Amino acid sequence: MDQDAGTAPPLPPLGDLLDAARVVRLPLRRRFRGLTEREALLLRGPAGWGEFAPFTEYGPGESARWLAAAVEAAWVGPPAPRRERVEVNATVPAVPAHDVPAVLARFPGCRTAKVKVAERGAPFAQRLAEDVARVRAVREVLGPGGRVRVDANGAWGVDEAERALGALGESGLEYAEQPCATLEGMAELRRRLARAGAPVLLAADESVRKAEDPLRVAGLEAADVVVVKVAPLGGVRPALAVAAACGLPVVVSSALDTSVGLAAGAALAAALPRLPFACGLGTGALLAADVTAEPLLPVGGTLAVGPARAEEDLLAAHRAPAARGAWWRERLAACRAVLAGTADGAGTADGAGGAGRG
Repeated sequence: MDQDAGTAPPLPPLGDLLDAARVVRLPLRRRFRGLTEREALLLRGPAGWGEFAPFTEYGPGESARWLAAAVEAAWVGPPAPRRERVEVNATVPAVPAHDVPAVLARFPGCRTAKVKVAERGAPFAQRLAEDVARVRAVREVLGPGGRVRVDANGAWGVDEAERALGALGESGLEYAEQPCATLEGMAELRRRLARAGAPVLLAADESVRKAEDPLRVAGLEAADVVVVKVAPLGGVRPALAVAAACGLPVVVSSALDTSVGLAAGAALAAALPRLPFACGLGTGALLAADVTAEPLLPVGGTLAVGPARAEEDLLAAHRAPAARGAWWRERLAACRAVLAGTADGAGTADGAGGAGRG
């Protein structure tokens, strides 16, 4: 079933959503962005499965987009694909350099790696030394022809970013993802790097969360690439509209999704007219458990495009504690109310454009 990109998916009654909801808690193989477990609410609808898993710090306004994406997947289904498989990158958490080979072994065939840098906690100089060692270790494992990109999740100021990218980019980076928190900071960094004769492509991720943001990215000349994620943008079709509006090369990424959410990301990547970069959709390898009989994992550096079906026995095995299940259902109800208000013209004032993570 297809639907016009400008048309919002139908909003099912709250009772139907609650009846369709399954809440799981999945362990991670390693700490990632401060998490050791990932909770998600899955919805089974007439078109398949959808995933509602905004991070816990998000308010109803921002989280409502994640519910819209889950409804699109479960009640509408994806648009027609242009490709059957998509290239994906490995994701390397902020691990010690000696752990890098074991991490990359979980991403067979991947020739691109995204390396998390600027982990909060230690002083800048110490973190930078650890980042340089981690990136160097990744290059050694990937070998000639391997591509390395770094992701700072907006943790650096402009001065720190300039210094860090000078050290990290000595042997070439594919790009640096969200080095500074704001578009203005990224634009200033981009100018400084160009003046220094050491240009590094910059990718905007957290700062691309609202439909109007991509135009600001281009207008401010703040980035060379935009990273889009299905859930924070409200679904595959809204994400396609964002990609078209920004006019920049696009990388499709995940938000530490289960295989159900990754399938939606693969559907977006498969529907794009152009896909010049490997996608950040191999993160299923970071989970120690999943909800599908065959988790959506990289094979030969690529991910298959197609639906993901959650299995009842796995949903039961990884069911979240009762209190957490109730919390997620209350959250679903709050987000549905936001979406219903938006449809009536009420808008989403509660933090709808807040920063993302992942």
